[in-house]
Amino acid sequence: MLCSRESFATVIFHNTGTTSGWSATLAEHNGSISQVTNIVYDGTTAIKAMQVYDPNYSGRYHSEFVRNDVYNRGDMGFYGFAFRLQGDWQFTSQNYNIAQFIADFSNTGCDDWMPSTMVWLNGSSLNTRVKTGGICSQRTTNFNGVANVTAGVWHRFVMQVNWQSGSNGYFKVWYDGSKVFERLNIATTISDDRAFDFRVGLYANGWHDEGRLVGNQGTRQIWYDNIGAGTTYAEADPDGW
Repeated sequence: MLCSRESFATVIFHNTGTTSGWSATLAEHNGSISQVTNIVYDGTTAIKAMQVYDPNYSGRYHSEFVRNDVYNRGDMGFYGFAFRLQGDWQFTSQNYNIAQFIADFSNTGCDDWMPSTMVWLNGSSLNTRVKTGGICSQRTTNFNGVANVTAGVWHRFVMQVNWQSGSNGYFKVWYDGSKVFERLNIATTISDDRAFDFRVGLYANGWHDEGRLVGNQGTRQIWYDNIGAGTTYAEADPDGW
């Protein structure tokens, strides 16, 4: 279910855990995405992302739902979703990305599809970041340990970002309804005005980046529900609409 900016002036988008209404979907190699009714946060449906490790495969492991054109430099927005790891999720020292903002910079000669802010797990630690500078002179600042994730239960994640390439931006995170992170007067995005997409889903980037599986759990599953973005906290909070 999507709500347009014209109909609801402060809502960028809402999705109630369905595979319809996204700009695109991406499931690479043996990964999959689906709509389910047996594990939901709210209502009757949720979306599920799964990836499967293959030692003979060298490509990437995206299973993501994509919403195009969610932010430009100079915007301020709230972005949120409910997510649930499979009950037997094995926490390891490898990265598993669960959400990201990304844009195509292949015309620059310095990068192709480049993510700015990402949200990922390493062990049970939830981490995020900002990407600043120019596309040919990128600087990454990680914010590690903003929350601790428990497998098999639903969590709520909301971030508020004032997307600025100068020092007048800010970055805030709420987890399960409590503010857990805040940085003020910082740069939060690169010095380029193209639109960034928003993706939720499982991107097992550690498998690709390290070329191996840490631990022995080669099938990973994450569920998402009530994904939203807008100009107020309530429009991104999975409990707010």
